[in-house]
Amino acid sequence: MSKLLKTLLVAAGIMMSASTIAADYPTKNIRLVVPFGAGGGTDAVGRTLANSAKDILGQNIAVMNRTGGAGAVGMSFGAQQRADGYTLTVVTREIASLPQMGLMQHDASDFKLIRLVNLDPAVVLVPADSPFNTINDLIAEAKKGEGKVKFASTAAPNFYLMALEKDQNIKLNAIPYNGASEAIPAVLGKHTDVTMVTPGEAIAQLRSGQLKALGVMSEDRISYIPDVPTLKEQGVDVTTGTWRGIGAPKDTPDEIIEILGKAFDEAMATEEFKEFMAKGAMTIHPMNAEEFTSFVEQDAKSLGALIN
Repeated sequence: MSKLLKTLLVAAGIMMSASTIAADYPTKNIRLVVPFGAGGGTDAVGRTLANSAKDILGQNIAVMNRTGGAGAVGMSFGAQQRADGYTLTVVTREIASLPQMGLMQHDASDFKLIRLVNLDPAVVLVPADSPFNTINDLIAEAKKGEGKVKFASTAAPNFYLMALEKDQNIKLNAIPYNGASEAIPAVLGKHTDVTMVTPGEAIAQLRSGQLKALGVMSEDRISYIPDVPTLKEQGVDVTTGTWRGIGAPKDTPDEIIEILGKAFDEAMATEEFKEFMAKGAMTIHPMNAEEFTSFVEQDAKSLGALIN
């Protein structure tokens, strides 16, 4: 048998094997890696999407929180798992930023991106009794001295903060926490002065009056907190936010990616998921695999300009 024929037969065998796997997929429970702590916004989106998708796929989707390194630990772990569709990862904006800063070995090219799920702006938050009532109050205090204002950072580095610091030529004292679930209590407990998270991560504390919003970092006001002005309305030209999606290891068969993509489309369209997102003040922003991949490439370029 010629070497060429052997190569062709091996390739055909691999193709048939992948097709067989895809035809039967899924036949067992799926694991979803969440790279931030339980209780935060990323965890909540991942868990609810998994719960909505499990009946569609006919298998349970178990969430695994693997924290550390501002998301780097969990996302790198997810990228290195078997490419069989049984370990998926919630990928966040940090996959576009951390590799450029030498803080993460893996990047978006180590995943097949399946669906973008959520896209939200950041909001600047202080305790309800804070002396700061506008973003300009906070900026004025920060200009009195580098590090004078203590910032509870949900990630290190924090690109919400970097965007504000660069625009206003200020420097806050950034104290790292593992996600919003740790940063918000740090502000409530007066261990820090301010934090920046997405509206959904702090909507309970905003609605209860425990936290006060100084501004939302979007082009326009958002429906969940319509009384909160944008930073741009206050003369500060900064817009930034975050996104969350689902990825699989890069060698996962395309047939499995397609099955998962359709399942997550259906999951995002369920009343359960839509009601959860609305209640949590989070915006559903679906993109298919091709759109999501292009979106991440463009965001990486935008972040690169900020980093450099």
